[in-house]
Amino acid sequence: MKIVILQGSPNIKGSTNLLVESFIKGAKESNHEVIRYDISKMNINNCTGCVSCGYEGPCIFKDDNEIVKNAILSSDMIVFATPLYYYGFTAQMKKVIDRFCSYNSSLHAKKLKTCLLAVAWNSDDWTFEALESHYKTLVRYNHFEDKGMILGYGCGTTSMTNNSKYIKEAYELGKSL
Repeated sequence: MKIVILQGSPNIKGSTNLLVESFIKGAKESNHEVIRYDISKMNINNCTGCVSCGYEGPCIFKDDNEIVKNAILSSDMIVFATPLYYYGFTAQMKKVIDRFCSYNSSLHAKKLKTCLLAVAWNSDDWTFEALESHYKTLVRYNHFEDKGMILGYGCGTTSMTNNSKYIKEAYELGKSL
């Protein structure tokens, strides 16, 4: 299986990265092809809602989102990896998700598998409710097949994350695919 990881953290050496690296290790051990995009380092414009794409491209912007689009449309799975920023995806991840509209029909037809890897400093039981809801809505709307969520409660620093159960869970999720 070809897996595209969209790593949405601007801190590419932080807690989100630890989950991503662990997931990649497990997925590669199960002979999956994995490509990772650190989208915060890419030149991706915000969707302006102009609908010049007609919901099936081309987008008026000629930026790095074309790379992401081509990777997603030639893959079998998307991994959304994000720290929790004010109870949702990072702005960098949201830009990519918003640009899905320019290849909406193609994305729906793919019936991709997906999963969510997320970390948060907070460890309250409600911490991930808004993010979970958004992710589940993406899955439902796009006809994705959810393969799981690793929600790293109390993972505000890399040492907190390294000492948590979530590193192993991310590895096991990647390996189980």
